[in-house]
Amino acid sequence: MDEQIPHEKGLDNSLALLRDGYVFVKKRAETYRSDVFRARLLGKTFICMSGAEAAKLFYDTERFQRQQALPKRVQKTLFGTGAIQAMDGERHKHRKLLFMSLMTPPRQKRLAEAVAKQWKASAEMWEGSNRIVLFDEAKKVLCRAACEWAGVPLKDSEVKERAEDFTDMVDAFGAVGPRHWKGRRARLKTEKWIGEVIEDVRSGKLQTPEGSALYEMAFHTELDGNRLDSHMAAVELINVLRPIAAISYFITFSALALHDYPEYRGKLRSRDDQEAERFAHEVRRYYPFAPFLGAIVKKDFVWKNCEFKKGASVMLDLYGTNHDSRLWENPNEFRPERFQGREENKFDFIPQGGGDPANGHRCPGEGMTVEVMKTSLAFLANEIEYDVPSQDLSFSLSRMPALPESGFVISDVRRI
Repeated sequence: MDEQIPHEKGLDNSLALLRDGYVFVKKRAETYRSDVFRARLLGKTFICMSGAEAAKLFYDTERFQRQQALPKRVQKTLFGTGAIQAMDGERHKHRKLLFMSLMTPPRQKRLAEAVAKQWKASAEMWEGSNRIVLFDEAKKVLCRAACEWAGVPLKDSEVKERAEDFTDMVDAFGAVGPRHWKGRRARLKTEKWIGEVIEDVRSGKLQTPEGSALYEMAFHTELDGNRLDSHMAAVELINVLRPIAAISYFITFSALALHDYPEYRGKLRSRDDQEAERFAHEVRRYYPFAPFLGAIVKKDFVWKNCEFKKGASVMLDLYGTNHDSRLWENPNEFRPERFQGREENKFDFIPQGGGDPANGHRCPGEGMTVEVMKTSLAFLANEIEYDVPSQDLSFSLSRMPALPESGFVISDVRRI
């Protein structure tokens, strides 16, 4: 049976993964005409899967686990060692409830309001400047807003450094060499900083409102009744702050989309919330963000003639699923209107993972991402006018995470 499943040739396909990046799984799934194939990566055999059916299977907690699935290099940069992304079962559900409680619609709105305030302050400083790199500015805007929203004290003199550290952790997840080591240094620095803040809150040296992300992380108790130690509380608070900072990638691609498809600017100027939401969704679907996710098989089973053995490593293709022509008409075209009246499906639109965010491993901050993007789009379309000088706006799908080469430069910013 399993002999029918395609096997990628070669002793190890890691170099091909680095070369192809986001399209590694997609290219091979299309070549083999199969949603599942095997490849040798980092000295280990992976079952690679793509498509909505694969996503639905991948999020079956009876068949897959996240514990031991994350490579150490990703834990030491992006997520932190022992964090929620590597947990399963009741412990995962309990801690996930903490994250979900911090990301309710009212809290999403408060974060979006904090972001809007920071964009407005930035625009006042940009006037008269000949060169603004939007990605760099977005990092600072989101860092300030995230810390204000979470109750984390942040001095003006610290903003640039802390913002860089948050994005360096994100930038390291698909990197080797200097970018990876930069991300590791950033994580160590940030864990030390946030760990000290947690300890100051617990000792009473620092006051923060009950209900804030800082307070709730500092005093969260696990199923055994014990608080998280200060280091793990810091790791998980960073897992609230860092994803907010990572929205800077989506914001930069949003600006690129407005530049490449200017016909949508007028629609966004209508201040129609649904227009903004459709545009944000299409940015998240069309442009590269997370390439794939990993899991470990919990028990033997067979799917599409592929034998999934207990302990086997599995990779789900996020980018390829979001560009699957079986799921999306003309998937390589940017068309926000495709989301008008579209029935929600938890497994075919998966830029930040699939399934139920409350019980599974889909990102609990997805709603926050959309609200922050909508606020940022309103700022770009309605609050300022600007020129886009000649620059390299290309982005490579072999670079993970991807970003326009120039970071999207604007000039001659005018407040409306």
